[in-house]
Amino acid sequence: MAGCRSWFFFLTVCAVSVWGANAEIKFTIPVGRFFTYELLRETFHSDFQPLSKLYGRWYNDPMVFKCNRQNFPDLPEWLRFTQRHTYDNGFLYGTPMSPGKSIIEVYAINKRSYETVRHILVIKVIAERILPYQAEFFIKLREIEKVLPPSVQDEIKHDSQKLWNTEALEIINITNALDRGGRVPLPLAGHFEGVYVKVGSEQYFSDCLLRVLTPEHQKQCTAGTKVKIPGGCNFCSIPSNCITWCKTELFDLTKQEPAPPAPTVGSGILEAGDAFNPPESPPSRDYFPDYIVTVIVPLILAIILCILLAYIMCGRREGVTKRNERTDQIQLYHHHTILGNTGELRNMAGNRSTPPPLSTLPMFNSRTGERAMPLQSDSPSIPLILAQHDPYSDTLPRK
Repeated sequence: MAGCRSWFFFLTVCAVSVWGANAEIKFTIPVGRFFTYELLRETFHSDFQPLSKLYGRWYNDPMVFKCNRQNFPDLPEWLRFTQRHTYDNGFLYGTPMSPGKSIIEVYAINKRSYETVRHILVIKVIAERILPYQAEFFIKLREIEKVLPPSVQDEIKHDSQKLWNTEALEIINITNALDRGGRVPLPLAGHFEGVYVKVGSEQYFSDCLLRVLTPEHQKQCTAGTKVKIPGGCNFCSIPSNCITWCKTELFDLTKQEPAPPAPTVGSGILEAGDAFNPPESPPSRDYFPDYIVTVIVPLILAIILCILLAYIMCGRREGVTKRNERTDQIQLYHHHTILGNTGELRNMAGNRSTPPPLSTLPMFNSRTGERAMPLQSDSPSIPLILAQHDPYSDTLPRK
């Protein structure tokens, strides 16, 4: 019985895995409406560990999401993805501006076991009229990951409805301030990246929004002074959702100029007219001055430098005779002695049958070349100099 139950669980898991691998999550969204999809880590954990709940084991593994358009390396132009940390959920968000169909592949990588799970999202964008009146707000105390959850979007939408004085309002787009040229905040408490939230409606702007266009409000923003919130227009129920009035912009799409018409395509044949008169050839140019500047002048400088270097190296040398005249005789004698001893050693190395050099004989005077008779001694060793026989004797020449 236990074996049959195990086989049943195994077949169930295989079926769920095959079904989940081939399942597609489909969405249908209109043009100009904000789309967001949260990639829940719990959903992918159940794919990594289908039997973990049955056996009472559950791992909170770090996870990384990779998203791309099918058969393409990147996402569509209007779609973006964000995930702050490996223990946070990921978000796909964006606003399509043209109808079409996109197939998105989502890969989840388990950083503990390095397993991989793939989900497929099919996003169909249908044509719809774009809202004519739009307003963009800047929320300073928010980050993109904290605004994308549906609950936070509802809070911002509720405050915008009070500010616009209408219920028929939709969120059009949410953009990270860093994508708009904002600066990266310091990693300290109370510093946020900020987000831009664009909303739209069929109803015209309220009086609170129209005060943004007044010259007095724009003058205060230009001067950099603290802008006073228009009376009765502070509708943010949560302090972190309060907007920055100086960065509020209004867009009236009904007043926009129509796009210029496309250029007409002609037949490609020139119209009949006079004979073609080609332009005259440009006047001839004398390149001799350029040749002098680029070739002759550097060549002359190189010759002068070579002559100067040859004079320094060859004309300024002292010569052997002049150098010997300025050198002490005793120094020259030692120098020639060293050269002579070196020659004797080389001759000895070349021919072993030659007699030993005079410098190696005992009691040899290097100055006069005289050789003293060795001392009579019963010792088998003969001292080379007298100081070795009598260490207390003075061998230095005295006047």
